[in-house]
Amino acid sequence: MTVFLLGYLGRELWPAFTSGRQDESDPLDSWTKRVIDPLAAEAGAVALYPFTGPPWWPFQRWASKAEGLSSSPIGLLIHPLYGPWHGYRAALGFKERLPIEETPRPVDVCAACSSKPCLSACPAGVFAKGNYDVEACSSRLASTGNPCIQDGCLARRACPVGAEHAYSQEQGAFHSRAFLDSFG
Repeated sequence: MTVFLLGYLGRELWPAFTSGRQDESDPLDSWTKRVIDPLAAEAGAVALYPFTGPPWWPFQRWASKAEGLSSSPIGLLIHPLYGPWHGYRAALGFKERLPIEETPRPVDVCAACSSKPCLSACPAGVFAKGNYDVEACSSRLASTGNPCIQDGCLARRACPVGAEHAYSQEQGAFHSRAFLDSFG
């Protein structure tokens, strides 16, 4: 089997999504399926998504094998040029093994970052104990006047790698609201 990841770098996705968005309960996931399902059918592949399951497909593991990504101190995969501003929305699964180029070695850009501003930027301190406190994050997002719900995750925004590719305020807020909504 061969898996091809499909995603975006920086702000590339947002204009396409907003122009094709419909009023749906999970607009980004629904839009992704509307775009990818026909591509998969045309290519003779199976469309795989990180947001459907079980089974939950190992997108982060696939991404680590496919690109020169490294893990950040806050658990995000970091692209050497785009930093934390990239994502994988789908994959195409092919039955046959297709020839692919060798995977580049990961570049650990976080190792060269002495200040690690991502660890201290969170107003809720969700990374203070060395792991991600999901409950503290969601509670903080639900509080009134939280800048993370208005602009997107401040810890992610603090990363200096790829800062010029950071999501717009609107895109960051969309993702924060979607994360909060996933907690009911």
